[in-house]
Amino acid sequence: MRKKLALVGIGKIAQDQHKPALDNSQNWELAATVSLQGTLPGIEHFTSMDDMLAARADIEAVSLCLPPAPRFAAAAAALRAGRHVMLEKPPGATLSECRALAELAQENEVSLYASWHSREAAGVSEARAWLADKVLRRAHLNWREDVRLTHPGQDWIWEPGGFGVFDMGINALSMLTEILPQPMHLTSAVLQVPSNCQMPIFASLRLAHPHGVEITADFDFFQEGEPTWDTELETTDGGVLLLEKGGSLLSINGEQRAASERLSMFAEYPRLYGNFARLVAAGSSDVDLSPLRLTADAFMFGKREIVDPFPGWLP
Repeated sequence: MRKKLALVGIGKIAQDQHKPALDNSQNWELAATVSLQGTLPGIEHFTSMDDMLAARADIEAVSLCLPPAPRFAAAAAALRAGRHVMLEKPPGATLSECRALAELAQENEVSLYASWHSREAAGVSEARAWLADKVLRRAHLNWREDVRLTHPGQDWIWEPGGFGVFDMGINALSMLTEILPQPMHLTSAVLQVPSNCQMPIFASLRLAHPHGVEITADFDFFQEGEPTWDTELETTDGGVLLLEKGGSLLSINGEQRAASERLSMFAEYPRLYGNFARLVAAGSSDVDLSPLRLTADAFMFGKREIVDPFPGWLP
């Protein structure tokens, strides 16, 4: 029997990814939405999280698609009410609030899932398997997109807690930390911040790896045209693996693997909801914050360069 779930925050990602995944889920029934603005046809709607929790005791779980900054209060309310919680990435605006949510979940004996959708691209597991008997020499993340197309009207992304280009870049870091589970840390970063924004529009990172792997990343939120979401891995024997389109296309030594539904970006969210169902059934949580830690390191340690104002944005 499917468990009832409420979707909180009905914006672009909720409509494009979460709703289709839930419509076809064998585990979850979308029973209510909570949002100040967006609604979904045929689904009971609330404008207050507290109202939904009070009115729908039958709803066992909530999935939060709110921007990071206001997400903590909604997640904490749900956990205190004994509901399981799934967090869209990034899981919170700060590391401390994410740890507080993890403690709340444990205290209230419910599951908390900090989801990372890019880890569910099938190319990620294939890349990790390919590296199993090899020595990695170099890794480069080249992720670029036009924020005006991918986040239209989402001004929160430039405010404190909005992450700027790291709203995209953290996807690349989530893939990297899944493929390379060894602990990494930031050694340098340059963050370019538009003069009328609080958050960066471009970031260049260098990371240290315990096995001496050269790891670099470039994140650009102002590339015109088609997005570039590429991760390249090179081994000491000259082998090169390339993950393109966020992991939906995989090639090894220039030979592209056949595309399949398993590699589709639209298969990522159904797998997330499957993971969430398994965590709830097992009475466990998954709150891996390694991509958020690297992002926080970049904000703490990175050199800031003020660049031209972002067009069309008035703080």
